[in-house]
Amino acid sequence: MRPILALIAWVLLACAASALAQTRAAPPPTSGLIDLNNASRDDLMTLDGIGEVRADAIIRARPFKAKTELVERRLIPEALYEKIADKVMARPPPAAPAPARPAPQKRT
Repeated sequence: MRPILALIAWVLLACAASALAQTRAAPPPTSGLIDLNNASRDDLMTLDGIGEVRADAIIRARPFKAKTELVERRLIPEALYEKIADKVMARPPPAAPAPARPAPQKRT
């Protein structure tokens, strides 16, 4: 009876560890937020008060460290920001890999 209980406990522990590893690896859910750094022009234009001109200005001003930069950089007025703040986010762009160093040359 004890070997069966030990086997069941081991299987449950392995399943729990696997589930925990999967939840840690996944990025946090964005729950439908529009990422200012990656959104297309059409995606930006779905926001209230964002038309072609403002969408293009947002794209040209990328990357953003924080969504509040929309107001700080005077891309949109504060009143408009208050309307869309809960619909946008500014996920930082991935860091660029360091350039590879050339191999040292041998002296002869």
